[in-house]
Amino acid sequence: MAKIKPWPAAGLLSPAGSSSDDNDECCQSSQGAVEQKQQAAAAEYTVWMKSLVFNGNGCTVYGADGRVAYRVDNYGCRGGREVFFMDRAGSNLIRIQRKSFFMFRRWEACRCFDDGEGEEARPWFRVHKTWKQDDGCAAVVTMHGSGRTYRIEGCARKSDYRILSADDGAIMAAVGRKRTSAGVVLGEDVLALTVGSATDHLLALGLVVVCGLMSRRL
Repeated sequence: MAKIKPWPAAGLLSPAGSSSDDNDECCQSSQGAVEQKQQAAAAEYTVWMKSLVFNGNGCTVYGADGRVAYRVDNYGCRGGREVFFMDRAGSNLIRIQRKSFFMFRRWEACRCFDDGEGEEARPWFRVHKTWKQDDGCAAVVTMHGSGRTYRIEGCARKSDYRILSADDGAIMAAVGRKRTSAGVVLGEDVLALTVGSATDHLLALGLVVVCGLMSRRL
């Protein structure tokens, strides 16, 4: 199996406002130091919309060093009701569930702790699709606790969208087709995720997974 490595980032996003208020206190003791380091600078990830598990659905996230940083292994059908976002060692970081009520669907994410053995009782964030997309908004994200909201604009199915603050329109993260240093655009299943400085990387990655579930790519 070929290993997909990210190319150096051509341009990173400007600061988009901290989302540290969205983190619950019960998880800060185990992951706070890592998150503070991640939120200190912008970064780019390569997201391969394929699972490393044979015949599995999911995605694999590569860091700037070319190594696997995170992964999702979905053993069920695409767009399943539940997936786990894991680190490279296989410890659960986020559990994402699809909730259905007649025609209305939303996705809820709960953070995990203690190497994936424990889980928060309340959702970390909720995502619901918007039916009218005249303004380009495909989904709305609501954070538990702080009530902060974000907008996902663009088309996740075409692998080109942005995550913005609903308050001031600041760009948190952007997703697009991966380009090589020579300008060659890679396949539709190889994406570049650029995360702005002062943005929670885990939140941005979790929202990319939700977009993959919404478009039934995972």
